[in-house]
Amino acid sequence: MQKFNYHTHTYRCGHADYNQSDEDYILEYIKMGFKDIAFTDHAPEKVKIDKRTNMRMNYQEREDYLSSIKHLKEKYKENINIKTGYEIEYLPGEEENLKELKNETDILILGQHFIYDDNKNLKIFGRNEFNNDELIRYANYIDEAFKLGIVSILAHPDIFMLSMNNFEDIEEKITHMICKSAEKYNIPLEINFGNIYGRVFLWNRNYDSLTLEEKNELLSRVRYPNRRFWQIASNYDIKVLYGIDAHFKGQILSYDKLVNIANDIIGKDTIDKLNFIDKL
Repeated sequence: MQKFNYHTHTYRCGHADYNQSDEDYILEYIKMGFKDIAFTDHAPEKVKIDKRTNMRMNYQEREDYLSSIKHLKEKYKENINIKTGYEIEYLPGEEENLKELKNETDILILGQHFIYDDNKNLKIFGRNEFNNDELIRYANYIDEAFKLGIVSILAHPDIFMLSMNNFEDIEEKITHMICKSAEKYNIPLEINFGNIYGRVFLWNRNYDSLTLEEKNELLSRVRYPNRRFWQIASNYDIKVLYGIDAHFKGQILSYDKLVNIANDIIGKDTIDKLNFIDKL
């Protein structure tokens, strides 16, 4: 089973567990036998574009963030390899700012949570409805980000399902667009556990004690990973990895259960076809 993870947040983003220190995450990773990890907290914005509160660190906090991770990297170098990084979104006009973030870190992962609409307002998955042209724009933004040559992973590529009720023709079209881009630029796609953890384990819910009916009801609320997306992806020559998307105390310790649930959602036949990487 994969023993690396390149998707870890910290309290600085404002919506992670405030009582979970940077070091606490590392200790959980070590306890679970992980050998290679990256902190990829939501990237700060030099000029504020995402006006939501408690969604990312302030730009001034990045120095403390990077200093903390580098200190822990040295402290635990005999136990685990630790990378500095950010989870970024691509927006037209932000290319130079994104390159600056890359220059001060080891790794950037792309988590495209939003796009611009025609009036340059943010459209956010899970908060807004998207028309067909906007969904295509999402796939095009991913392709543009890949072209910059600064992205190592595409996180939760199927996050668009937060705003969709069904997987129909347009969802299939943008899935193909994303997979073609990932194949062209050799960017791994992440099977993300964040939505599973939020729907199934958060609020101290004891998943193992639930009835099958209760489990199925919770799992029906999971929007990604999406089975149909990954069925299509399995037909492409692309690399795949799991991503914990860690925000909360104990989330890393639930890793084995999260893998099993994600595999069940996607389906064994599809999982067996996917090209899982050993590490970056």
